[in-house]
Amino acid sequence: MPIRNLPARRLWLLAAYAAAAAALFCAPLALSDFRLNLLAKFLAYAIVALGLDLIWGYTGILSLGHGVFFGLGGYAMAMYLKLEASGGRLPDFMDWSGLTKLPWFWKPFESLGFALAAGILLPALLALFLGYFTFRNRIRGVYFTILTQALVIIATTLFVGQQAYTGGTNGLTGYGKLLGHSLGAPETKRALYVATVAVLIGAFLLCRFLVKSRFGKVLRAIRDAENRVRFLGYDPAVYQTAAFAFSAGLAGLAGMLFVLHVGIVSPSMMGIVPSIEMVLWVAIGGRGTLIGAVLGAVLLNYAKSAFSESYPDMWMMLMGALFVAVVVFLPKGAAGAFGLLAKGFGRRRAADEGADGVRYPAV
Repeated sequence: MPIRNLPARRLWLLAAYAAAAAALFCAPLALSDFRLNLLAKFLAYAIVALGLDLIWGYTGILSLGHGVFFGLGGYAMAMYLKLEASGGRLPDFMDWSGLTKLPWFWKPFESLGFALAAGILLPALLALFLGYFTFRNRIRGVYFTILTQALVIIATTLFVGQQAYTGGTNGLTGYGKLLGHSLGAPETKRALYVATVAVLIGAFLLCRFLVKSRFGKVLRAIRDAENRVRFLGYDPAVYQTAAFAFSAGLAGLAGMLFVLHVGIVSPSMMGIVPSIEMVLWVAIGGRGTLIGAVLGAVLLNYAKSAFSESYPDMWMMLMGALFVAVVVFLPKGAAGAFGLLAKGFGRRRAADEGADGVRYPAV
């Protein structure tokens, strides 16, 4: 459809998206290196929120285990960076733990291409395995949520206990270069920021394509009436498993970007608290609206950073008050608030128009 034939509301929406993308790409011109790095971290979180919104907002599956997928992606990238920093020698924490040679499953991570593929595929395959057996057996609702929490406990216990292979509670750190470029250099930080923006926009467009496609319509139908979908001849388990695996892959991708910006990964990133925070981003931003997930991740983490800087003694109480206020006064989240404003503007504009379609000034 030609652009000139699009509805006015659609044109305004496209203009807003274009303006937001342009602002993100131009942010390095206005922000300091520290603030730019913070924003890049928040945008990595937004990629996780997109995937979580796809399965919760559009499919009705509440996962409290996305921290595991995020952490797996982070560890995949950190393993490559650690090997590159070691320069062919055994990583320092392995030497301290008494190992004499590099474990076999670490060797493939000497390749950046393998690390990138593993950071996406390992979380996706784990979600595919978990989803296949749970959704096939029609485990859903609160039972599935508890199962994902159990996955978090298993993963964190495993990574903490295997210190010789994972770094234990300290995680993996002590690396500073990517393909020979210093991660701390301003030009490298700006390049990684631009890459994160590009990945976020690509993930948003891909998720939007999915929710607008037939696949997305089936997901919404499963969310609203799973038994009816089954009676119509569809297998909900196939769609639920596919959505869950895709969401986990996005979380792994975000974890890799996060490690490049922050320079550390540890089992605490895979814990229950980060997984619950991810759900809060989607809930506060607006469940079932992709842009709401992005807004929720960026705005809430910005508020968390601002409150902790300005009010170090009471920032957690302020964050709690913010959560309560949004849930009580904005049940549809930040995106719902913008939608209400847009509808109010549309009603006012329609009221200012006469029956003949001519707009008259308000008296």
